[in-house]
Amino acid sequence: MTKKERHIVALDIGSAKTCALVGELDELGGVRFAALGAAESKGWRKGQIVNLDLAVSSIRRAVEEAEAIVGVPIESALVGVAGVHVRGVNSRGGITVGARPRDIQRDDVRRAIETARGVQLPEDREVLHVLPQEFFLDAQDNIRDAIGMVGQRLEANVHIVTASGTATQNIVTAVNRAGVRVDDTVLEPLASAEACLTQDERELGACLLDIGGGTTELIAFTGGVVRHTAAIPVGGDHFTNDLAVGLRTPIDEAEKVKRQHACAMRTMLKEDAAIEIASVGDRPPRTVFSRMLADIVEPRAHELLMLVRDELRRGGVESAIPAGLVFTGGGAHLTGLCELAENIFNLPVRVAVPRGITGMSDEVSQPEYATAVGLVLYGARTRRTGGARPNGWVGKLKSMFAGAT
Repeated sequence: MTKKERHIVALDIGSAKTCALVGELDELGGVRFAALGAAESKGWRKGQIVNLDLAVSSIRRAVEEAEAIVGVPIESALVGVAGVHVRGVNSRGGITVGARPRDIQRDDVRRAIETARGVQLPEDREVLHVLPQEFFLDAQDNIRDAIGMVGQRLEANVHIVTASGTATQNIVTAVNRAGVRVDDTVLEPLASAEACLTQDERELGACLLDIGGGTTELIAFTGGVVRHTAAIPVGGDHFTNDLAVGLRTPIDEAEKVKRQHACAMRTMLKEDAAIEIASVGDRPPRTVFSRMLADIVEPRAHELLMLVRDELRRGGVESAIPAGLVFTGGGAHLTGLCELAENIFNLPVRVAVPRGITGMSDEVSQPEYATAVGLVLYGARTRRTGGARPNGWVGKLKSMFAGAT
């Protein structure tokens, strides 16, 4: 295997930044960090392209930076998909394996999953993932692996993730125009979970929130499998915009103030510190106070967490996540957000940094790079278990099934 063949490249194209992360497979099947290229995202809004040329330029800059570090051209990559156009739905289907009970084969399981996948979708919807949950064999239920068991009627529960076909194709087009082939498209919070959730959290029940610039992606696990996915149209940029309007300061200044001084829970402030900020136009700088920032930020944080609670209720998992909430993404840095979430949900909450790739610098070991790291880990697992790269939803199903068994 050449150096180029050992590389797995992830493209995380968000509303705030575009990054190309390169991992290298070692002889033992592990992954080592090789390079990171990053550029400011332009031409994106809430997970969708609004200016193709600008988006292509951002991707190209990130890829070229990574290429300069690894010393070989980047020809293909796994690409994350997110945004308000992403939907998740649970489905059930099954097959009769024969006139008499017999051993269940791998193909039987795949046929049962394909049947469960056969839900009616609007014309513009595209299946991103078919994620098996559990199987039912005659009178036996909640079977994790049915292969080798004996029965006559095999049914499967699955979670189907769909996205706008147009939005996904635009992402693929932008990546292709930047000179990179798309190996696979992967739901971003699913990738982030690869890098951030422990197996105990997946089994006991936990919800990961990937708080990006334009949206917050949600994925909930119970019993080791995905139960619910959703996208919430509130992200870190909304906090920044609220501060810019409320303080009458430029967006760049509002972003800096948010990172350095904002708190999502007013009661955590020990003092009402004075903060000098820039004014709009040629007006002189002004002094504001930390409690003013909290008065602006806390209502938006509360709104975000209420929308999360509504989604968990809609998915039927609000009471099934005793391991709590796990925050990642750039928005997870907001001071006080964890504490506010603990008060609202009465559950443990933690901020997760990505793990699983050796040799990562402190810069990469940050919540905002969870998706990119997870995409590399997803690609490594797929390559180990499935051999060739998956192509289309059937390929994803096969690689998922191979990884589960």
